[in-house]
Amino acid sequence: MPETEVLYSDVKFTKKKGDTTEAASSSIEATYSEIKISKTQPSTELPECSTASQQAVSNEGSKVKSKKVALVILCVLLAVVVIALCYVYYHHMQTKKKCQTLTTEYEDLEKNVTGDSKCDKGWLQHGGKCYFFSTTNSSWEESRCYCQIQGGDLVKIDSMKEQTFLTNELSDKMKYEEDKFWIGLTDSKEENKWFWVDDSPLNTSLSFWRKDEPDNWKGENPEGEDCVRMGEKGRPAELKCWSDKSCDVPQRRICEKQALNWI
Repeated sequence: MPETEVLYSDVKFTKKKGDTTEAASSSIEATYSEIKISKTQPSTELPECSTASQQAVSNEGSKVKSKKVALVILCVLLAVVVIALCYVYYHHMQTKKKCQTLTTEYEDLEKNVTGDSKCDKGWLQHGGKCYFFSTTNSSWEESRCYCQIQGGDLVKIDSMKEQTFLTNELSDKMKYEEDKFWIGLTDSKEENKWFWVDDSPLNTSLSFWRKDEPDNWKGENPEGEDCVRMGEKGRPAELKCWSDKSCDVPQRRICEKQALNWI
């Protein structure tokens, strides 16, 4: 609160000597001095403590503002980091997906290609040739026609290595014992004289007949059995899995063609 300044002066009272019997109404000499009271005007300047308080408040406000600015900057940086991480993750997933696709394509190609050769999709490569194992059944003549349409013919077996490959493949593909496959061998021109589809005669040292085959059994067809099929579940000993069958009986087929050159 504003201070009030008060100024006091001495006050002096004087009594005149004389007759004590003077009337009470005698004059009494008295001297008074001015009494001056002055009230100081309130100061327009703030106390030092008040100024310091305002400075403290101002400083505190600046600090709060600085913290807010820093927080905003931190949030922006955090958002940038999150966006960057999302982009990196998306890019990584896309790269991984492409890598998986390329890996699958490479594995398929690796299965079908050896050296400088390749096979069409769905054909299996072995020893420079391509093989197709059908999933549908048809007569021997129809099977041969299907193979020719695809640029090949019913398979001709030229070696024990080829017979081993085919026998192992069929053992895994056969669903039941009679689920066998036509090959390109027939004696339809002359009984018991076996020729391949390229008109080359059967090499008896490279024949893989099952026991008691061929038997030209006529119980199913009076014309007998003039076409050859192969296959046996469980991978037969000595690879002997050929048998003659009526050419009209629907069976699965093995097509063969030369592998294409890889460019």
